[in-house]
Amino acid sequence: MDLITLLPFIVLIGAMFLMTRSAKKKQAAAAQMRNDMQPGTGVRTIGGMYATVKEVHDDTVLLEVAPGVHAIYAKNAIGAVLDDAEYNRIVHGDDPELDTDGTVVPDDASSLTGDADAEVAKIDLGKDAADATEDATAKDVKETEDVKDAKGEGKTDGDADSK
Repeated sequence: MDLITLLPFIVLIGAMFLMTRSAKKKQAAAAQMRNDMQPGTGVRTIGGMYATVKEVHDDTVLLEVAPGVHAIYAKNAIGAVLDDAEYNRIVHGDDPELDTDGTVVPDDASSLTGDADAEVAKIDLGKDAADATEDATAKDVKETEDVKDAKGEGKTDGDADSK
């Protein structure tokens, strides 16, 4: 047998060796992470549930999934051990980056406007009282003429309906 016929088999065996080696490294890192868990640490299970570690045993972990609610999980069910900042950001919604100036944005605009009636009374469009009265009187006269035209009233004998 020459080297050219053995080359595909050698490459295949080398690829399998490299893949199993990287998988073993990942498994060892996950085992180390699970062994380094301490009570009070925030974790995410492989099912996606976030909890706090209360007790660590040989093969199991006691997790507090809600205040006063405890559950026992296998160590292999722990998907990730989270640092405190990430756990608080995910579970409690604490994000110190967003609270830079301490401002609070309301859910709706009603708290921004205050009392609606008081705001309407304060609006000044720059007209004095005489101009406002003249505008209102002219508007009333125009509306009265429009109503008469629509009913056909107020026409003389010489007025035509067409425009």
